[in-house]
Amino acid sequence: MAEKKEVKKKKGRARSALYKDGDCTAKACPKCGDGYWMAQHKDRNYCGKCKYTEFGTKK
Repeated sequence: MAEKKEVKKKKGRARSALYKDGDCTAKACPKCGDGYWMAQHKDRNYCGKCKYTEFGTKK
């Protein structure tokens, strides 16, 4: 039988390590609170967790 190859697992970083305090330009969700950022689209801001949407905010 063929020998099994050893699989190396990648070590990922925590998402909180990617953003320092004040480094994130996205707005925090008012319903979910700090730590949940809203996605910035060209005509709206959207929270993927609670589906909260704000229309008409352009940057």
